[in-house]
Amino acid sequence: MHLRQFINETPRLDDDESQAQSPYYEIYMKEAKHRFHKQFPLTPVWGYNGRVPGPTIEATKDETTRVKWINNLPSKHLFPIDHTIHGSIDTPDVRSVVHLHGANVDWRSDGHPEAWYTRDYKMTGPKFKRKIYEYTNHQPGTTLWYHDHAMGVTRLNVYAGLAGFYLLRDALEERLNLPSGKYEIPLMLQDKSFNEDGSLFYPDKPPFPVPVSPSIVPAFFGNSIVVNGKVWPKLRVEPRKYRFRVLNASNRRDYVLGLSNDQVFTQIGTDGGFVTTPTRLTSIEIQPAERADIIIDFSALKDETITLTNSGTNTDEHTSVVLQFSVDLPLHGEDTSEIPQELYPPEMLDEHMAHTVRDLTLSASTDSYGRPMLMLNNHMWGDPTTEKPAFDSIEVWNLINLTGGPHPIHVHLVQFKVLYRRPFNVELYETEGTIEFTGPLEEPYDYEKGWKDTVKVENGKITKIIMHFKDHVGNYVWHCHFLEHEDHDMMRPIRIINDSHPVQDPHADGGSH
Repeated sequence: MHLRQFINETPRLDDDESQAQSPYYEIYMKEAKHRFHKQFPLTPVWGYNGRVPGPTIEATKDETTRVKWINNLPSKHLFPIDHTIHGSIDTPDVRSVVHLHGANVDWRSDGHPEAWYTRDYKMTGPKFKRKIYEYTNHQPGTTLWYHDHAMGVTRLNVYAGLAGFYLLRDALEERLNLPSGKYEIPLMLQDKSFNEDGSLFYPDKPPFPVPVSPSIVPAFFGNSIVVNGKVWPKLRVEPRKYRFRVLNASNRRDYVLGLSNDQVFTQIGTDGGFVTTPTRLTSIEIQPAERADIIIDFSALKDETITLTNSGTNTDEHTSVVLQFSVDLPLHGEDTSEIPQELYPPEMLDEHMAHTVRDLTLSASTDSYGRPMLMLNNHMWGDPTTEKPAFDSIEVWNLINLTGGPHPIHVHLVQFKVLYRRPFNVELYETEGTIEFTGPLEEPYDYEKGWKDTVKVENGKITKIIMHFKDHVGNYVWHCHFLEHEDHDMMRPIRIINDSHPVQDPHADGGSH
């Protein structure tokens, strides 16, 4: 089974005389039939333009891209709907809104979970503001992705197929002599399970008794790995360097990726773009929504076959295999691409620059039906907004994980830096509210030292991140990117406000955090 390459596919382009300089796309969400494997029957999916993944959008830094995301979905969902969770109680089963993940964008084009809409806009959510989204692309070039973000059904809509790549390019990338063209390939990793008729399987209840049917589940792990819409594909490559933009678009599954021959590969970028200097790795962990820009050199592997493997959570003989590389294509001209010693000059964002420091907990609870429910800062989605950063302020967030497992936390609008993690006494904190550290500071992993919009917040540790809230004010969100958690109240609003007074440096008067 060969891997389909999406790098040069372009959505429909419509003329708009009023903004002729801005690329304008109309992309339709619709049901279609997709073949995940040549031996599988056709599978009903929901896709952007009916494709899984959706079409890859290529954009240029500081050149506005305008997209009208059109809901042409059927009235009945592919999967059972839990009508007891927030956002799904008194709303239509089929609703959608698109979030461009990692984008620096006005909140009205951010895909707020309550900005959902139905077919022909017959019904809209309370935060719905516009039909055409405007992406100013005012940020460094990087690998972004777009996906459904509708309140209470994100896990189902993304699993149905509503996800695609958005590649932002800039002048720096043009100057770097990286593998490009057909030697640059985005890889969207997902996991799926299938029924005997080829349809997608998604559970309608958790593996323990609950009084609700259908019911949300705490997590979903598929039994088959899918890359760019294909189950366990093969990619034929030349003996040369290739650039892969890797995205984890799974609901819950994390990946620890490596090569079957233990070969070193090179990371050149994170969620927010290029790192300062390339990092040589033999494995890389990638949580849901995280991206990794890597280069694999096949030049010494002519006529060999190697496998991209996974040793992440809940792996078995099927889910430990991701993609097979067959180095059997003839070399088409000399490989003159390079891996520069420096990619992006270092940018400092020091915690002493912070105007505000927040301690924010991740905690476990149960809902009124006795089901496990995860929460942020001990609040549910519908509680009043507690995170209100001032425009043009720098904040440090201490993410205090009191739960029994890790969570990938995503903050909309910003790219942040991971400062460090540190283990602490969870029991003492829960009983007395006191932080007692039980170990030394832990530097960020080698593969997360660039700009990030999603971070693995490990259990039993405080994860410290720093970010600059700039360019936009308005209503955003932060949440766990395990989609089942996000849909079951592990999401909170952020309101970025124009402060009524200048933000003061907390150290100006000799004070300290």
